[in-house]
Amino acid sequence: MHTVARRKLASHSALFHHQRSLAATSGVGKISARELKYLRPASRQYSSLLSSSSSRARPRGLRPGQTLFRQIHARAISYSSIPRFVARAFRVPIAGATVGAGGLTYANYKYEELKQKSQAWINTARDTAADALDTASEGLKSLSAAASAVKLPPFEAPQFLKDLFSANEGSEGEGQHKSDAESSKSSGKPDGEDAAIAALVAATMSSPSDSDRTNSDLRQNGLMHLTRKLIEIRTMLLSIDQSDTLKLPSIVVIGSQSSGKSSVLEAIVGHEFLPKGNNMVTRRPIELTLIHTPDVKEEYGEFPALGLGKITDFSNIQRTLTDLNVAVPADEAVSNDPIDLRIYSSRVPDLTLIDLPGYIQITSMDQPDSLKEKIAGLCEKYIREPNIILAVCAADVDLANSPALRASRNVDLLGLRTIGVVTKMDLVSPEQGVAILSGNKYPLHLGYVGVVAKAPGKAHRRESATPVAHKAETDFFKTHKEFFGDASSPSGSGLMVGTDMLRRRLMDVLESSMASSLHGISNAVQLELEEARYQFKVQYNDRRISAESYVAETVDALKARFKEFTVQFRKPQIRSKLKEMLDEKVMDVLEQLYWSDKRAAELDALGADPRVKPEDVESYWRYKLEAASSLLTKSGVGRDSTLLVADGLRALIDSIAAREPFTFHPKAAERLIEFSHAILRDRIGVTSDSVENCIKPYKYEVEVDEREWEQGRTQAVDLFERELKMCESKLSEIRKKVGGSRRLSSLVGYVKRLEEEELERKQRRLAGVEDDAQSLDEATEKKKREADDYRYPPAQVLDARHAMLYSERSNALKLRLAALRSKRCKTGPNQDLLCPEAFLNVVAEKLAYTSAMFINIELLDQFFYQFPREIDSRLLYDLDRKEIVAFARENPAIRKHLDLQDRKDKLEEVMKQLNSLSTLRKDAVPTPRRHRGLFGNIF
Repeated sequence: MHTVARRKLASHSALFHHQRSLAATSGVGKISARELKYLRPASRQYSSLLSSSSSRARPRGLRPGQTLFRQIHARAISYSSIPRFVARAFRVPIAGATVGAGGLTYANYKYEELKQKSQAWINTARDTAADALDTASEGLKSLSAAASAVKLPPFEAPQFLKDLFSANEGSEGEGQHKSDAESSKSSGKPDGEDAAIAALVAATMSSPSDSDRTNSDLRQNGLMHLTRKLIEIRTMLLSIDQSDTLKLPSIVVIGSQSSGKSSVLEAIVGHEFLPKGNNMVTRRPIELTLIHTPDVKEEYGEFPALGLGKITDFSNIQRTLTDLNVAVPADEAVSNDPIDLRIYSSRVPDLTLIDLPGYIQITSMDQPDSLKEKIAGLCEKYIREPNIILAVCAADVDLANSPALRASRNVDLLGLRTIGVVTKMDLVSPEQGVAILSGNKYPLHLGYVGVVAKAPGKAHRRESATPVAHKAETDFFKTHKEFFGDASSPSGSGLMVGTDMLRRRLMDVLESSMASSLHGISNAVQLELEEARYQFKVQYNDRRISAESYVAETVDALKARFKEFTVQFRKPQIRSKLKEMLDEKVMDVLEQLYWSDKRAAELDALGADPRVKPEDVESYWRYKLEAASSLLTKSGVGRDSTLLVADGLRALIDSIAAREPFTFHPKAAERLIEFSHAILRDRIGVTSDSVENCIKPYKYEVEVDEREWEQGRTQAVDLFERELKMCESKLSEIRKKVGGSRRLSSLVGYVKRLEEEELERKQRRLAGVEDDAQSLDEATEKKKREADDYRYPPAQVLDARHAMLYSERSNALKLRLAALRSKRCKTGPNQDLLCPEAFLNVVAEKLAYTSAMFINIELLDQFFYQFPREIDSRLLYDLDRKEIVAFARENPAIRKHLDLQDRKDKLEEVMKQLNSLSTLRKDAVPTPRRHRGLFGNIF
């Protein structure tokens, strides 16, 4: 019986200890009621059975040990029961060890949980103390001088706090802790424990209002940083595209002309800078960007489009704005072209404001009738989504009559994007002002802000108007604090008053509106970026260019093209050009001295007679030859040849300037032609004088050898043959023009008859002989000429005269060609008197060779050296950055390439900035949980 009881007890005990060990390891420190219900009856049953069985089975006179030994001895007789006995013997120690291990595990779990909670509490306390100390640091610095004289009692932290903080800091490294403690003791400053305790005490003793103010300041700084980034992104988007697709919201200020709109903007900036006047002075939108610069004490403004630089005197800004607005033509009165103004100051928040012309009710005599509709249309263009509407209305005017509220209600029916600014709050009673700001009659989602933006009475002067107005506003709201609450923050009634409150409200609304628009803007920018990348890849294969690279490539192409064309200005080519010019001179000399001579036939006869020797020729023909040579050499060959080459260079530069890409750059082409001609002008005189000096010996004597004579004769034959072909072709053209050979013959006869009659009249007139018979004959001839004039038109008569000249020239050329081909001319230079054409051709060849040599030295080499360098100095290095960009953008293809490239780069930068806002928000100053809804739904 007791054996069965023991088995049941062992099984229940094992189950109990197993459940306890599982509970300890799993972190559950209690046994369930169901388990206890199961275990308790079993234990009670076992104890009753054990007591009953032991009382009945134990013999009298035996001790418990003897009984147990006897039982064990009896059981040992069976060898099969030995393993079971061993297992039973070790069951109790194993169960005890299991229970101990489970207890230790549970205790360790509870210890770790307590340690984590204490660590989190210590970190929270330390962070709170650090924030409180940072907030109070400025105040403590101001009180440090006074507090240094006060002797405070020594403060000793409790030991449990020291142990707590030392245990916390010990986990970070004992070595570092010891070094920090030693350095703090040596410098006389409190150690880490004392600093942490002091921070904890300061955080504990700080009031809730101090903590809220600290969080508000931190949030304000974070908002300013985020708003500045958003304004930068907005500016970049405006530079990419002016459409509504890529646009972040701005604050658009609208109101009537007498509502105090300008005073509100000047109160926000802190300076008077807007144009003033009795009549309408704001005729163009003013896009005002306020940039907070805490590290720069000097306030200044900039007009980026005008390039005026920094303007520190705000009266100059006001004067510039006035001039820009007055420049709008009177017949237009209003212009859509905005004025970009940026103001940098440590006293302004980061905002983007757009000031528009004020609404008018009635147009004056000097204004167009459509002015009211123009202003309304301009304002409607700017107050569309996503812009925020700043509706300015005066407190002394019923809101129902406010043009700003009526216009905003047309585009913002629910008032979700409209902020009401009520000016001139000092002109109504406080009760009426509270009723207006409550917005019960015309509710706006963003509420109303009451301000007193204008200084009262005579205090409104340019130097002190804004500070006086701010002081008057502060005094007014302080005086009526029971109605409006604290002017620095919204009161319990929810009213917002004061310029400072308006600044904060505008910052919050602008940042929130921009943040809510970022998701759509991000998607739009991503789509535009993908399209720009695709177009850039397809059109230009991702090839990047710059204005500088384009200018450099253009200059290099100009130099290469110039070098390519200079091949035609080498010595052989120049000598050939000069020879052609001198050949024309030779023909003119021959016609002037030989072909028009009455004794020209005598020269032909002398050449044809083989018995005539050179020494037998008359001195007349020798004089003719010398005169012809002198006329050729003294005809200004140096000047003519130099001008010929210079004109060729000018024509070359003009042809280069007339080709692409200079067709897109007229100013650059003009400068190119200008300085190239200047170089030529400087060298023409020097070159001409050098050539004249070099050919001077040929004016007195020319030596000709056999080779030069044969070459000159051959060239003369070629020249005459070309001239003869030209004359015959001209005769053929005239023959076809007048109607055939017979018609041309009759025309020639008519012209000859006219010439003969004219000659006879001259002779009779010179002789002074005139009678009635001759007069009768002249009358008859006159009638006959009139009849012939009807038959032969003047144009055909002129063609006949030309045909006679070509015919006479061709006859002379044929005769002289026969002489040049004769054996006499082939004999040698001793036949120069009978063959003057060959001799003059030799002289022309010598003149051409000498002129080409010195023109190449004095003109061409100098021009080829200076021109490329003048290109660099006057066309490349003389340009500044703006001129280089303007030059590159004159080419439509380059402008398109640069625009697409700039668009892609700007979109990539905008996308980068948009992606960085998530990181910026994470790295920014932590804000309270209730303010983290601005960016929460975006990133």
